[in-house]
Amino acid sequence: MDAEFDAYVETYADQHSKSIRLSGESPEYFADYKIRELARLARLWGMERPDILDFGSGMGNSLPAFRKYFPGNPVTAADVSAASLEAAVEIHGGEEAQLVIADRIIPVRSGRFDLVFTACVFHHIPEEEHVDWLADIRRVTRRGGRLVIFEHNPFNPLTQHAVRNCPFDENAVLITPRQMRARLRRAGWEQPKTDFHVFFPGALAKLRPLEAYLRWCGIGGQYACYGVAPE
Repeated sequence: MDAEFDAYVETYADQHSKSIRLSGESPEYFADYKIRELARLARLWGMERPDILDFGSGMGNSLPAFRKYFPGNPVTAADVSAASLEAAVEIHGGEEAQLVIADRIIPVRSGRFDLVFTACVFHHIPEEEHVDWLADIRRVTRRGGRLVIFEHNPFNPLTQHAVRNCPFDENAVLITPRQMRARLRRAGWEQPKTDFHVFFPGALAKLRPLEAYLRWCGIGGQYACYGVAPE
């Protein structure tokens, strides 16, 4: 898999901000909400100090939120782009995170992680490789561990607009929640489920407490699909 994001390291932040300007929020807002939701799920699953893998970590945009919601927890950042991993250290520090280059496989021992997080990564990976990568993620996850995948919801028109206008999403192929659950099952994950997120733009931020009651509603701008590694 080519490290196409090597070419976007210098301009990533600016292009990302421009592509989501209709949301009225910054990239930091979206990184924070995802890790906040991941922490909620971890508590729900009884995980007090999980060993975490951030698969497709890119330039480390999630590192500040990991420090905020999982203070002191071990985090491994894996990405195909060596340039992005180097930028993560330069921008965010990242001294507490182990950095690994995931080219064809994730180069860590089997059964290591309690919790795997990946955000808006799979729509950049060729579809024919999805099941293989999901299976390798399962390999490095302990029995009973969890995977949480955040992806753009192709049924949301504002999400479609953001993807169309983002240069590094030029080759993106959005994945429906149903397709993602099916691929999780094919890769050996159990009990795949979906929650939906991002219903209100910044101008309607006062309504966001309602989003906790709308996770069932399939029109959210993004969704989280999660599964359990078999015992």
